Amino acid sequence: MLIYLRALGESFRFAVNALRNNKLRTFLSLMGVTVGIFSIIGVLAAVDSLEKDIKGSLSSLDQGSMIICHISFGPTEVPRWKRERFPLVTYEDYQNLQRNLPGLGAINYTMSIPSQKISYEGKVVESVQVDNATEGLYEIEKLDFEAGRFFNEQESTNGVPVAIIGSVLRDNLFGEGVDPIGKQIKTLSRKFTIIGVLKKQGINAFGDSKDEKIVIPVNIIRRIYGDNNRSTFPTMTIVPAEGEDADEFYAIAEQKMRAGRSIKAGETSDFFINRLSGFTDAIDGIIGVLTTVGWLIGGFALLVGGFGIANIMFVSVKERTNLIGIQKALGAKRRFILFQFLFESVLLSIFGGFIGLVMVQLIVWILDVSKIAGDFEFVLSFDNIFLGLFTTFIIGIIAGIIPAIGASRLDPVEAIRTGM
Repeated sequence: MLIYLRALGESFRFAVNALRNNKLRTFLSLMGVTVGIFSIIGVLAAVDSLEKDIKGSLSSLDQGSMIICHISFGPTEVPRWKRERFPLVTYEDYQNLQRNLPGLGAINYTMSIPSQKISYEGKVVESVQVDNATEGLYEIEKLDFEAGRFFNEQESTNGVPVAIIGSVLRDNLFGEGVDPIGKQIKTLSRKFTIIGVLKKQGINAFGDSKDEKIVIPVNIIRRIYGDNNRSTFPTMTIVPAEGEDADEFYAIAEQKMRAGRSIKAGETSDFFINRLSGFTDAIDGIIGVLTTVGWLIGGFALLVGGFGIANIMFVSVKERTNLIGIQKALGAKRRFILFQFLFESVLLSIFGGFIGLVMVQLIVWILDVSKIAGDFEFVLSFDNIFLGLFTTFIIGIIAGIIPAIGASRLDPVEAIRTGM
């Protein structure tokens, strides 16, 4: 056993010395592998970071969530001309499901309106997104509060002018650290009493943030914009109670919606129930495509790098033919010669991959320090580091195995004669 370890050690030292004595050639050879690993791991790290950010943004929502509206978020067999005639989801639809849908965990009704300006004692903040909802939003999005509370069912139903604001909007209106609870702000030509401040969350993967938003009861928006305004794009979100079967809940929700709208058997439903789980599946599909693209981009660079290493190894064998002959004449085994060149190839490849990983980590550090990507967290995971080094190890073996086998099979006499 000690003899084998000693032989491996000697082979390793020979390989290191060979690389050290040919610095320029070594550098040029590893550049292809460096670029390849940089491309692959850079793309994989970016995709993993994007996936983590998107999934983190969706983590506040229950994966069983379903969004009901007049359009489909995915492919559908319903013709476009028919979809364009679908009625909007109404507050009456919301009340119907709220009262009659068994197994309902939470439900929310909301409408989309243009950004508004918010003012307080002469201080004005422009272009603020005004979210509106029913009391169920609190349970669906699992909102965290820095101070105060969310509006209750009575306040939601009666359209009481109360508001919840984000922490950044609070700082812009009142100053950092000021308690705004109970203070009145003005928007939509109305005064609203602040009853809650949301914890700071930052910008998610969709470029959205609750930090600069205001949330008010949806019935206030209904009074202003009406119930049949297609520009408001009303939607309803439903979540099954814990332990409920999602497919069964979906079927019952569709049945209750059809019954509430008096849709007869055999007629096409004039609404869509879009499942959040389907959206996450679509995201997984996109992430998979991006990952494949990353491997293809880096794969070509690695292929070039592999050919470069193989070419250098053939040159190295040719240059050291005389030395190989002498080693074999002195009793060196085939495996010693084989490992000597294989180690050289693997070390060359791993070193190139290591430089590529360092370059990726350097870019991650620059993005983190400079805040170029905002709140987006770019992470180089241990899995990607291991994958990069393992890939370079395999490339080194593949690129060096043929030259190494050729060197190990040289006849000592012919090798010495050729080198003279």
